[in-house]
Amino acid sequence: MLKIEHLTKTYGEKKAVDDLSLHIRPGEIYGFIGHNGAGKTTTLKSVAGILRFDEGEIYVGGQWPNLEARSIKTHPLACKRDMAYIPDNPDLYDYMTGIGFLNFIADIFGVDADTRASRIRHYADAFELTDDLAQPISAYSHGMKQKLAVISALIHAPKLILMDEPFVGLDPVAAHTLKGIMRDICNQGGAIFFSTHVLEVAEKLCDKVAIIRDGRLIRSGTMEEVRGDSSLESVFLELEEK
Repeated sequence: MLKIEHLTKTYGEKKAVDDLSLHIRPGEIYGFIGHNGAGKTTTLKSVAGILRFDEGEIYVGGQWPNLEARSIKTHPLACKRDMAYIPDNPDLYDYMTGIGFLNFIADIFGVDADTRASRIRHYADAFELTDDLAQPISAYSHGMKQKLAVISALIHAPKLILMDEPFVGLDPVAAHTLKGIMRDICNQGGAIFFSTHVLEVAEKLCDKVAIIRDGRLIRSGTMEEVRGDSSLESVFLELEEK
């Protein structure tokens, strides 16, 4: 579903991401962990096609292990049709209403009227946002904007979802709802690659996890492989001290 090969992104003399390789298969929830400035957001934005990178390749879609040769560099639109990206601080159009924004996103992805109505109703009900969709986004709280961003990412039923700290700003009920949706998507053959600082969430939710430090991958694998007989928090703190 997602193949990152030797990704390198440099800002001036600093390598924000340094020779990073990760493979994420259909059905996997893959956690991405690291301190602030470790390179998580840069990686996610590179995969999403927002940032150009200096070296390496990123492939999206296809079936494992014979991925179709759809590079984000050479086939950006085809790749973006198959995925969605939820940033850590969603910048939405405040002058739009919630429903107006969702219809705008549905238009971009060519989602027909009946399908979009069904999906909007389903996810807005799940996140308890239905009654607020007629209100302008400028009146939304941060948590409501986060919910709207999540719903907008799900409208075109992406195969790959990228999330940067998706639980920040969500109340416990909404966070629980999002976890369930993430698992449902992967049970249907999708894949999710998300960054988080909440190690307890990653430990309970993820099938695999990668730990990055100063732009370089320092450990990755299944949760059992990474944490061993310890906790994910203990492993992370131990690796950070080395």
